[in-house]
Amino acid sequence: MEEQIGELWHKILYKVTDQTFPEAKVELSNIKGRLLIYLRALNKDNGLSIELADKRKHTNKRNWVQKMAGNHRYITACWRNEDSLYLPSDIAVYEDPKLNEDLYFWLAGLSSQIPEDKLSQIDSWISYNQVLCQQTLLQHNGLKTKYHRLVKAHIKNRPDLETLEENDRLAEEIIRDALLNPEKIQQLPETEFDPAHVPLWLYQPQEQNKKSINRDNDNNNQHSKKQKEVKDMARKKAREVESSEETTGLIAVRMENIFSWGEHAAVDRSLDDEDDLDCAETAAKEMDEIAVTNNQRASSSRLKFDLDLPSASEDDIVINDGILLPEWDFKKAELIQDHCRILELQIKNPGSSELPDHLKSTAKKLKNQFQALAPAREWRNGQQDGQEIDIDRWIRFASDKKAGQASADQLYREMRSGKRDMCCTLLADLSLSTDSWLNNDYRIIDVIKDTLLLFGESLQATGDEFSICGFSSRRRDPIRIHQLKKFNEKYNGITRGRINAIKPGYYTRLGAAIRYTTQQLTEQPQGNRLLMILTDGKPNDLDQYEGRYGVEDTRQAILEARRAGLQPFCVTIDTKGNEYLPYLFGSNSYVVIKNPIELPKRLPLLYAQLTSQ
Repeated sequence: MEEQIGELWHKILYKVTDQTFPEAKVELSNIKGRLLIYLRALNKDNGLSIELADKRKHTNKRNWVQKMAGNHRYITACWRNEDSLYLPSDIAVYEDPKLNEDLYFWLAGLSSQIPEDKLSQIDSWISYNQVLCQQTLLQHNGLKTKYHRLVKAHIKNRPDLETLEENDRLAEEIIRDALLNPEKIQQLPETEFDPAHVPLWLYQPQEQNKKSINRDNDNNNQHSKKQKEVKDMARKKAREVESSEETTGLIAVRMENIFSWGEHAAVDRSLDDEDDLDCAETAAKEMDEIAVTNNQRASSSRLKFDLDLPSASEDDIVINDGILLPEWDFKKAELIQDHCRILELQIKNPGSSELPDHLKSTAKKLKNQFQALAPAREWRNGQQDGQEIDIDRWIRFASDKKAGQASADQLYREMRSGKRDMCCTLLADLSLSTDSWLNNDYRIIDVIKDTLLLFGESLQATGDEFSICGFSSRRRDPIRIHQLKKFNEKYNGITRGRINAIKPGYYTRLGAAIRYTTQQLTEQPQGNRLLMILTDGKPNDLDQYEGRYGVEDTRQAILEARRAGLQPFCVTIDTKGNEYLPYLFGSNSYVVIKNPIELPKRLPLLYAQLTSQ
């Protein structure tokens, strides 16, 4: 009974103090697709992705009712960095759902203004946003009406000026004036509490906390850029504590006769050679509160064994010493020459394999369909030898003979099969993520094997020249390329044996793999050259290739392939592929297979559609 009354009392207090409109809530997931298109239409920096923003502590002044209810301590603020725009999972600050939706689009427009040098030097949060608003409204005149409508409705919901003390009232008046007149650059007075949340403005990136930067810049500036972030942290609290070698084990805290247990997990985030975050992510998900401390221990004496790489005796056969390829650094806007090393491999002792029984029926149907793509048999005239006499050549020969200029060469014709001016490389992602299961029945790698087998069976029926490669990577050296079928090899039992022997491993440095296959394809004499990429996720690797860097390098590699006369096309089973693939490949050069089990049947048919013209 006591718990029920307390729960009811809390609900009443929360409802009284809640300043949002849940019935008008607009969720990001429902408009994310449109918002991405809008963001890329406005933004010169088209590589931005949209992510969920976490809650952050906001030390605004609260009344006694809000303190009793325990709310208004956190806000979900919009912010951006060089990789992503971080938006709230839902917005309900307006009574009108249309205004809440417009706020999402305004924030996307505001984030499209890349700060110039003079803008990035502005320390004041309010001045920074005023300059951003000026640039946004100047460059996108159509947003003016939407902006002023949002400001007018927002000011109605801001704190009453009469209830504020002198300094707080002055700060509130300045914020209101800045919203209404962004061209008037203003400064906020120093106050004890933060001003009320301004949802129309961008906030400071959470990873750029000034205190942490000033303290850790000398030791950790280079290392911090290379660490993979632990995701799904929106429900976590964090606090800063002093470093102590003795704070290990379990800590019991007695509060109001209730014991709570917190486990201390020592996770060192300052060292560049700490790449595997699985343990850190698991620990973080299990904790309700995360404590962060600064540790100045040196790492010069650390010794690390890499257990991921197989020994030479167990690894596949290395064909050569490696091929050096460049990589695109989007921050410098230049290609770093000889930055990646491609290692060509062949499966050791693959043996000869027959087509699996569960694929034979599908392969037979596909072969019949693909035979229609093969050019019809045709007569070749003017041959030295042949099945029939070339009548036109013979008449010309008889006339020339009477004139004394006879030449008895090329008087026959022969029936030969036609040949399409087409070649293709299928580049398959063999990263460790392909080891995951689908519906507890199939692994992704098994689906990829079936896809490669049916692809080979189908193209064999057309007579088109093709090659099949698999790739994975572990940093920039090496990028492992498995030669499953070369252009000058026949598709046979050995090829099937190689495909059946492939194993998942490592990561997805897609840009280097695309550059490698581009070189292979450009050496082929055919006029039409197709590069099909089969993957299950975004480009990623252990180093800075995770995130924006990998996306930009992949996009640059695709542009290079197109300039070389290739036609790149991506097939993915990543359900989030529509969020980033249009930026990489364009709107008509990719497809997302929602049901991965259909991939083996769909890929050959996609090839038929792409090459039918």
